[in-house]
Amino acid sequence: MDVRLLAATDDPEEVICRAARNDYMSAFNPELSLAETMEGVDGDGMAEKKATLIGHLMDHGHFGPFEHVQATFAVKNMSRSCMAQITRHRHVSFDVQSMRYVSFDDVDPADVGEGEFVVTPPAVTDPNWVGRNQSDGPVDEEARERRETVFRESVQRSVEEYQELLDLGMAPEDARFVLPIGTGVNVVMSMNARMLMHVADMRAAADAQWEIRQMTEQILDLAREWSPTTFDHYEDSMKNRKNRLAP
Repeated sequence: MDVRLLAATDDPEEVICRAARNDYMSAFNPELSLAETMEGVDGDGMAEKKATLIGHLMDHGHFGPFEHVQATFAVKNMSRSCMAQITRHRHVSFDVQSMRYVSFDDVDPADVGEGEFVVTPPAVTDPNWVGRNQSDGPVDEEARERRETVFRESVQRSVEEYQELLDLGMAPEDARFVLPIGTGVNVVMSMNARMLMHVADMRAAADAQWEIRQMTEQILDLAREWSPTTFDHYEDSMKNRKNRLAP
């Protein structure tokens, strides 16, 4: 999986701070300089003042100002299984690569199961991997090899049969029904900073499914580059908060 920042609000932390200060000012915010807007906020420089205000907002649960800034992420090769989980977050906007209009007739069945086209779970190759609700623990090498063989043969067979149905004149929207839930798709999704934190609370948690957790961790890495003060404080707050952030 490859996650990239496609677009985002410029200078998000100035927007967050201006929005928050607006609530307690009589003057019209856009007519003031940032220095005038941040008068009275503790800190020796603007970076410290922003950190003070953003930390205060997050510590006191005032998340409204974080809804004014947005980021758009492009995700390559997300499984349909992962897509079913992330699209439950109804305040995130999505565009998903169509398997109705896009026919994957150029995929080599010999290559599937290698992390391309069909996402390969860690349990296929790692004998020590233990997933949620798994009845047994780690397996021996013989069992791991058998498990890998079954997985790869199954996905290769599905892709071969999908392509045969296309060759027989079936529309991609119908032929796709034989493809596994692990089939990868490309997704573009947008969310505001508050929603991003909510998604991270839910999907970067230790009890989240491995694929969506890995995706969310990549998103958080990008979010820290985009809005460092906000997401550094978010990371720190996770150590102390008992409850997950509401959407």
